[in-house]
Amino acid sequence: MKFSEYLYERPDLEKLKADAATLFREMKETQSALSFENAVDEFIEMVKHVESMATLVQVRHSINTKDEYYEKENDWWDDNMPYFEELNMQYYKILMASPHLKAIQEKYPKTYFQLIDIYLKTFDPKIIQELQEENKLVTSYNRLIASAQIPYDGKVLNLAQMRPYTESADRKVRKEATEAYWGFFKENEKQLDEIYDKLVKLRDKIAKKLGFNNFIELGYCRMRRLDYNKDMVAGYRKQILDEVVPLASKLYKRQAKRIGVDKLKYFDMNLNYLDGNAAPKGSFDDTIASGRQMYHELSEETGEFIDFMMNNELMDLIAKPGKESGGYMTYIPDYQSPFIFANFNGTSGDVDVLTHEAGHAFQGYLSRHITIPEVMMPTHESCEIHSMSMEFITWPFMEKFFGDKADKYRFAHLGDALEFLPYGVLVDHYQHEVYANPEMTPDERKETWRRLDKMYRPHLDFDDNEFAEKGTWWLRQGHIFQMPFYYIDYTLAQVCAFQFWKRIHVDHDPKAWSDYLAICKVGGTQSFLEIVKTAGLISPFEDGCLKSVVGEIDKWLESIDDTKL
Repeated sequence: MKFSEYLYERPDLEKLKADAATLFREMKETQSALSFENAVDEFIEMVKHVESMATLVQVRHSINTKDEYYEKENDWWDDNMPYFEELNMQYYKILMASPHLKAIQEKYPKTYFQLIDIYLKTFDPKIIQELQEENKLVTSYNRLIASAQIPYDGKVLNLAQMRPYTESADRKVRKEATEAYWGFFKENEKQLDEIYDKLVKLRDKIAKKLGFNNFIELGYCRMRRLDYNKDMVAGYRKQILDEVVPLASKLYKRQAKRIGVDKLKYFDMNLNYLDGNAAPKGSFDDTIASGRQMYHELSEETGEFIDFMMNNELMDLIAKPGKESGGYMTYIPDYQSPFIFANFNGTSGDVDVLTHEAGHAFQGYLSRHITIPEVMMPTHESCEIHSMSMEFITWPFMEKFFGDKADKYRFAHLGDALEFLPYGVLVDHYQHEVYANPEMTPDERKETWRRLDKMYRPHLDFDDNEFAEKGTWWLRQGHIFQMPFYYIDYTLAQVCAFQFWKRIHVDHDPKAWSDYLAICKVGGTQSFLEIVKTAGLISPFEDGCLKSVVGEIDKWLESIDDTKL
């Protein structure tokens, strides 16, 4: 069945409440462990259907935010999702208090019950109104970003479509395009400030209503962190500051030399080579066709996966007006289908999507045997191991996309991944300061960003752009608005992915691929540190991990004469 044929019907909330009440009564009153298990299974099927309907709306609305029907449905879910969450919490409380719990614990993985413990801390019916408001604020941010219509080069472009111009080998074009891109945020600065100010204060209010000291504590629970805490994260950020920032600064100096400038300005950052970045050959369709061929050659499992995705039209990849920005993978339980959303724009980022988001989707495809929605996918930092590692696993196939520019892509890809680590922990550090001090004004938040930015990205020169210089870069980072404290997950996973890079391309370890398949198949039945162990990797929190991993990358990058790429 193709994605366009997937049936969406708005759930009847009152009927669902009544059906759930019947199941809950059965769970409380039954003397039979088997009847209890059957009621649990029936409720899980109900949850899977609700999640499927919500996901269909999310995907179809993000593909076309101008579609009035799905805009209204999205608004309905913003209002009503907290009520479904309330039903879930009722179920969790009944499950955990049941005398039949042991039978369920023997049947389902332990992470399911660990996650339930966390979920129970994050919800209470008394915060439903605040959750509705939070949903609406996030939607307003997404719609504002999707509304960008930037007149440039005789066209009207959205933010994703501006990217090729910001990579132009012509420095004048780069600067103009980058300024036009940032002009959108400057024009909407007040509205973005208002949205974020309301979100911060609202999330702080929710946290305190739930009994937390601040939103940082609640944010960690929302991110389902099972085996690490903010102190471990702070120590990890310190490792990045000590071990990675100096290497990143060295790479930026090499970049400046490559593109023939005395010092990199902020509008130079997207250009890696003076003769232009490596870009996919041919049309968007050519890139997609090369991706399909690549996955057939990589393995039997990935070949089967990519055919499933393409035959069922489970990807919407090309940037167009009215489409939300960014990219993501999601999963539709009723159809056991991953879905990939992206904004192809003719840059190397298109190939990154075909590897990164497909890594997520491949894990979802291999985990579809797991019937419980809460543990079908792992927690976010573990999810990103699958995606970021797939980017490096597919390195041998880059000639299909870039031809004789494949080495140019590989050098920039690995260098960019290393340079990303300081930015990723900057986003995390910023959010810790914001939510520790929720009464900060918008101007104070920008000052905080700029102060931290100078620590983690000391190379960055905003030239004469006063708007960017005052600390507004974070306005474009959707995660800060949509899912606070998510961003550190990318960096933790990147350190794990670097280890797969080393095992495959430096050590030529024959076990690397089977270890990768293993962590895809376990889904969320293991915690982050357990998945790291299953993959045969070192925890990013372990002392010396960063130094050993980035040391190998630095050695490889130093061995390449990038002036000849």
